[in-house]
Amino acid sequence: MRIICPVKRVPDTAAAKVLRPEDHTLDRDAGEAVLNANDEWAIEEAMRVKERDGAEVVALCVGPQQAQTTVRKALSYGLDAAIQVTDPALHGSDAAAVARVLAGALAAEDFDLVLMGNQSSDARTMLVPAMLAEFLDLPALTYAKRLDIDGRTLTVHRESSGGHVVVRADMPAVVSVVEAINEPRYPSFKGIMAAKRKPLDTRDLAAVGVGADEVGLAHSWTRVVDVSPRPTRQAGETVTDDGSGTVGAVALADFLSARKFI
Repeated sequence: MRIICPVKRVPDTAAAKVLRPEDHTLDRDAGEAVLNANDEWAIEEAMRVKERDGAEVVALCVGPQQAQTTVRKALSYGLDAAIQVTDPALHGSDAAAVARVLAGALAAEDFDLVLMGNQSSDARTMLVPAMLAEFLDLPALTYAKRLDIDGRTLTVHRESSGGHVVVRADMPAVVSVVEAINEPRYPSFKGIMAAKRKPLDTRDLAAVGVGADEVGLAHSWTRVVDVSPRPTRQAGETVTDDGSGTVGAVALADFLSARKFI
């Protein structure tokens, strides 16, 4: 079995996000970058499959040259190899453009399962897994909180607002996971050292069959056209009830009505 784990370099979740004033894209060099936390759950699940059933696990990253440190971090968990697609034309790519590049990279690869996080901590669109499956014409089993593999059949307990839904599909398929699926391990010192020597195949857009006119800020389907700072928090209003509950109830109803909630 061969498993591909897409991973992403994102700003530290604890740090303030900075947008570039000239194009409103995220300034990824304004602070420390880390491996997307959601991808760690996917990596952990892939490693459990590898240890249980035997599998080759490969990381796949679309991002700037600096993202190589993120790829090496992914490798330190015990993955076998990595592919990185990097090209200046990728700057400003939206979810659809990134999914297209991932699909292009995967088109030349043999794989049984694409296992990825359900979202990135910087954009949180939760669109890339389904878009990737669409580009690859494969089943999409998203929001997985449990993954079972029986031969070539995947069974996923898919998280929903009312509990979970059980869905099945044959491999190859795209599966995205949520936090409830597992508890990621910490990379060992041996794994960190070994990651420096593991193969990393770097490719540009031409190598994955994607044109520069299909990606980037100018060719993405969506873009940020304007931004404004969050307004400062205003002092609240205190309503003192007379004990009957009427004053408070009326004040609450007026508050909700004025804001068109009721």
